Amino acid sequence: QVQLVESGGGLVQAGGSLRLSCAASGSILHIDSMAWYRQAPGKLRRSVARITDIGSTDYSDSVKGRFIISRDNAKNMVFLQMNSLKPEDTAVYYCSARYGGNPYWGQGTQVTVSS
Repeated sequence: QVQLVESGGGLVQAGGSLRLSCAASGSILHIDSMAWYRQAPGKLRRSVARITDIGSTDYSDSVKGRFIISRDNAKNMVFLQMNSLKPEDTAVYYCSARYGGNPYWGQGTQVTVSS
């Protein structure tokens, strides 16, 4: 079992920055990929950024060039640096990890970007 806890969400003005963190705990030997998803009100949950265990990254077109995903394998943590935030980035952001072939999810953290 893997437990994921996100932190770092909040309210920020357009153009500002936030850094999300996600800590994984449990009987963990090796986490494969980790990722951030987001879900805006009335919309489906969508992938934002993904990082493999060797550091390869992938971003959605909507955040490419503005967001940076990173991870600390020793601490089983993943981060999302969000720059040049836009009102359309407003959503609940979820951390996800794939371990033992199974996906795990955090409880989510709210990010609100005011115009």
